[in-house]
Amino acid sequence: MKSTQSLGDIIPPLTIDNVIFGYRPGELSVLLVRQKSGASLRKWKLPGDWLTEHESLEQCAARSLVRRTGIANATLHQFRTFSEVDRYPDQRVITTAFYTFVIRGLHQLMLSEDELAIDWFDIKSVPELSFDHAKILKIGVEHLRELARRQPMGFGVLPPKFTLLELQELYEAIFDQKFDKPNFRRRILKFEHLG
Repeated sequence: MKSTQSLGDIIPPLTIDNVIFGYRPGELSVLLVRQKSGASLRKWKLPGDWLTEHESLEQCAARSLVRRTGIANATLHQFRTFSEVDRYPDQRVITTAFYTFVIRGLHQLMLSEDELAIDWFDIKSVPELSFDHAKILKIGVEHLRELARRQPMGFGVLPPKFTLLELQELYEAIFDQKFDKPNFRRRILKFEHLG
C-alpha cells in the first residue's frame, strides 16, 4: 500500500547544535550566541545550524564551528539526537548535538548575520537558554566528563609540553572539584598515553 504523504510531510526539519567547551586555566566555559530573530529572539542558545540538502550532520556541525570560531581542525563528538515533539515552538525540529573542546583566546569569535552577540560563559553561571538547550548542555558536560575518565584530556588542549599540575587544573575545571595531588598523579599515570 502506497503512502499518500510526500517526503516533506514525513521528514521534519533537521538541525545540529554544538556544545563548544572552552578552557583557560581554572575555568571551563561554553560558547553561546544570542539570536537577533526567530523563535529564540534575544535569548541565549547553543550555536547551531539547519542541515542543508548536500551535507552530512558532521559537515553541518563543522561548518557551524568554523562560522563562529574559525576553527577548522577540532574534533567534534556526536553525543545525542533530541527528537521530543515539543522541543521547538510551532514546528517539529530534530537536532543532533556535538561537543568539542578548544583553548579560549586563540581564536576570534564571529557573529552570524542572525545573531546579536556571541560570548563565553563559565559553565557554572550559564544564563537561561532557549528551547531544550540547558538539557543538551547538561548531557554534553556528562559526555565530556566520561571522555575525560577514559583518556587523558591534555593533548590538544594544553601546550605541547605541559606539567601534571597543569593537567590536574584542567581536570579540576572539567569535573568542578579539587583532586588530591598524589592520588591524581597515580591515576593519570595509568593512562597509556602518559605511562
